[in-house]
Amino acid sequence: MQVDPIDIGENAPKFELPGVTGDGYATLDFETYSLDDFDASALVVVFTCNHCPTAIAYQDRIKAIQADYDDADADVVAINANNAIEEHSNGNEFYPTDSFEHMNARAALEEFNFPYLRDESQEIAKAYGAQCTPHAFVFDGNRQLVYEGAIDDDREGEDVTEQYVRDAIDAVLAGDDYPIDTISPMGCSTKWKAT
Repeated sequence: MQVDPIDIGENAPKFELPGVTGDGYATLDFETYSLDDFDASALVVVFTCNHCPTAIAYQDRIKAIQADYDDADADVVAINANNAIEEHSNGNEFYPTDSFEHMNARAALEEFNFPYLRDESQEIAKAYGAQCTPHAFVFDGNRQLVYEGAIDDDREGEDVTEQYVRDAIDAVLAGDDYPIDTISPMGCSTKWKAT
């Protein structure tokens, strides 16, 4: 399925999704999170997953963004929309390790410091236009999009020279415009259910 990301300046699509955190719980907490639960001046919504090597390579960098900006009035939320159920695949790719149960285990094992939400219907991923994992969207305090795309410029994280998401957050917090509005995200394509 081909989806187009929302445009710069558009409002963040609303969501209400079940999620887990990395607080070490052994069972699913099924806490529900909505867009309105995040009231920081900057919000980063990252579509990611469990199975994609690129998404895995970015896990620690996403955690570091939340940790570094926790006191600077910025929030991070991750959403996994990948098809994890064989019965719904109808020939499409599916990844059982992207299930809610596996998300909970990953969040606990990796000690995620941000909510990790499950978009089982994939409606939120479609609304945002999430093309791959990871795909980041940075919003200002009015929840208008200021940047979407890659988190930084190095898939493996060994030679990062451009910090797109961090720079966009800094611009939002400073009340400045961010001159780069889109950098193509890199990672595994979103695994859509058959339509």
